[in-house]
Amino acid sequence: MNIGFGNVVNTAKIVAVVSPDAAPVKRMVQNAKQIGKVIDATQGRRTKSVIITEEDHIILSALQPETLVKRFHFNADELKGETDEL
Repeated sequence: MNIGFGNVVNTAKIVAVVSPDAAPVKRMVQNAKQIGKVIDATQGRRTKSVIITEEDHIILSALQPETLVKRFHFNADELKGETDEL
């Protein structure tokens, strides 16, 4: 799934897509930065969503969570069509 600026994420590994505004999310991002588990895909723009993966990596995106969820569902529908053809 494209998360902006040509960056892509394996949707099978996504656990959650959340807004970065809540204090617990800010703490989670800060802790992940300290242990080197943050991937910043914002290209220097403001972080609008935080993607949490199965491996506890935190991915920062400049796209709204709603936009990412729409792309997630579009990709899931697209993949479902491919498996139906097999």
